[in-house]
Amino acid sequence: MSAPNIETIRFAKPAASQNPSTPKPRHQGLLQDQLRRSNKPILAPSLSVAFRMIMLVRAFAAMYSLIQDADEVFNFWEPLHYFDQNHGFQTWELSPRYAVRSWAYIVLHWLPLKAPVILNNTSKRAAFFALRLFLAAISSFCEAKFYRAIVDNVNDHVGRYALFFMLFSTGMYNAATALLPSTFAMYTNMLAYSYAMQLPSRSSGRRAIMATVFFAAGAIIGWPFSLAVAIPFVIEELFTYGSDHVKPEAYGSWMEHRWRGLINAGAIASLLFIPVIAIDTLAYGRVSIVPWNIVRYNIFHSDRGPDLYGTEPWHFYVMNLLLNFNLALPLALAAFPALLLTYRIQNRRVGITKPGADDGSPYVSLGLRLAPVYLWLGIFTAQAHKEERFMYPIYPLICFNAAVALYLFKSWAEVAYTKATSSYQASKTGLFSNLTLWTILFSGIISFSRIMAIYRYYHAPFAIVGHLEFKELPRVLNATNLLIVPDRSNEYAGVYVQSTRYEDDVKYDLSPLKIFGGLRLCYGKEWYRFPSHFHVPEGVEVRWIKSGFDGMLLALFAESKGGSWPWVREKTREIPEGLNDLNKEEPRHYVPVETCDYLVDSDFPSRLNSPSMPPPSPHEPRYVLDEETWDKVVCVPFLDAQTSGRISRLLWVPDVLTGGKGLSVGGGNQFGDYCLLRNKVLAHERESKKWA
Repeated sequence: MSAPNIETIRFAKPAASQNPSTPKPRHQGLLQDQLRRSNKPILAPSLSVAFRMIMLVRAFAAMYSLIQDADEVFNFWEPLHYFDQNHGFQTWELSPRYAVRSWAYIVLHWLPLKAPVILNNTSKRAAFFALRLFLAAISSFCEAKFYRAIVDNVNDHVGRYALFFMLFSTGMYNAATALLPSTFAMYTNMLAYSYAMQLPSRSSGRRAIMATVFFAAGAIIGWPFSLAVAIPFVIEELFTYGSDHVKPEAYGSWMEHRWRGLINAGAIASLLFIPVIAIDTLAYGRVSIVPWNIVRYNIFHSDRGPDLYGTEPWHFYVMNLLLNFNLALPLALAAFPALLLTYRIQNRRVGITKPGADDGSPYVSLGLRLAPVYLWLGIFTAQAHKEERFMYPIYPLICFNAAVALYLFKSWAEVAYTKATSSYQASKTGLFSNLTLWTILFSGIISFSRIMAIYRYYHAPFAIVGHLEFKELPRVLNATNLLIVPDRSNEYAGVYVQSTRYEDDVKYDLSPLKIFGGLRLCYGKEWYRFPSHFHVPEGVEVRWIKSGFDGMLLALFAESKGGSWPWVREKTREIPEGLNDLNKEEPRHYVPVETCDYLVDSDFPSRLNSPSMPPPSPHEPRYVLDEETWDKVVCVPFLDAQTSGRISRLLWVPDVLTGGKGLSVGGGNQFGDYCLLRNKVLAHERESKKWA
């Protein structure tokens, strides 16, 4: 009680809304952290931040990753070059007789190819890298959206783990910027699963429509077999409750609604066939349904089919994926068994509440999201013909599965720690966060080593054609008094003047090469490492010479006369001679080696002394040693994988630690020479003549 005539001040108690310790809303994802909701929120980058993080790595890949597959060059880069420049190599798949490659997919990339023209750069090399940067941006957005869907619908931790597995894996680095239908299917699968990660619900049909459209886009525009990834989604959409609460008496109407919704979504998605069939029909000059042609050739041909191009043992994909994902692969394969074990030992980890008889099971929902990796591996392991690119559509899903397994293993460790110490502070110790950190970090280090190994050991085919364009051809023009260099006083106006000055740091106009009537660059046994005409300047023609390879090489597209709108390359409608689907050799594709101005060839001396190596083919002499006929323009070290150690050839270790020989396991690395050779006779005739 206060004294009279004395005023007092009373402070009101803070309102409940002003309490800083108000628990944050509970995460609604499939995997639940067993933490107090008052704990600080988990750091999960936003869509924008994730996109920028990924784009930094993918842009690097666009500029420095190699082309992993000759099929990418010959079936996609070459026809795209033909569509743009009116010359390039043609495969049998692009003949109207077979039509198993879609021109719709190819021309889809033509506009990004022209981006450098806006900056007054007409270089084909610049166009090549502009398109790769475009693909890097597309992949980065798809990866970021896929990651955010995991964060929102599964778990913050799982999303973050998946982000870093995608960011640092060798597989994603190689696949993200590849011009391949399987890469396109990888993009659409990520977008599809950014919606399919949500639980199906009767109240929202957007999930079914968007996921179905993206799955269909990957199959119709890209690769029809990618639709196998959607099988678990279809099962979930049709037969599981998801977030719906369904009473027995309402089951019939619920089922009818789900089926009708998916059928309607499929009908909408099927409209994608219209532009694809229209473009392919224009290109081939006859009605062409390329997705069906692909399925028919690969499945229903008994005397033909992909087995003609090589078969691999059952463990090929396991070993290949282990190389591309290292620790992430065993984690990904362990995800489903880990989920089953979690159901037995830590049931509360999955789902917000225990489902009733009328509710969907969160374990079933999560299991169906893990299933595509196992389904895909099972289907393609059973096929005799195997290629690395066939795994591209599930690369992001491998990272997701690995993230789920890592999260579950961490949760088991937390529970074991709590029981062993009788303490409930597992969430506050750094032990378990360090466990996941070092797992991802170690996986990233191995991936970086693999990426560097690929670049350092196998970059020579790109280096050779780069030397031809930027060093050798300017030297030829200089020697023949045809050199044209930019006028430095009008450099930004694109003005060129004739000069005899030859400087390494100057960009040259190579158009005078046409005066020679076309320089001939030949490939023999290295034909499958040709990096595409985008790396060969105008005025240089590429041809094949006979080598030990006895299969069918590529023909040249016939030059179009201009065609008519809307298809300007009318020669794509003609059936070329000398192309077959039996991989039979066609001698008319070869030119005599003495007609070659330049020759790209490799030389591996270490094979001569190896008893395990077969004798060299009589069609593959050591051109490098024929000094009477050939000058060495440049030779670049190139790994001899066949005589190098099995481990040392796979990973790069800094030269300061190994003396440049790589790991000493298995005998270390052996290198040969990858050379650009110049024909002495033809060079002398050309450079001794006075040219106008």
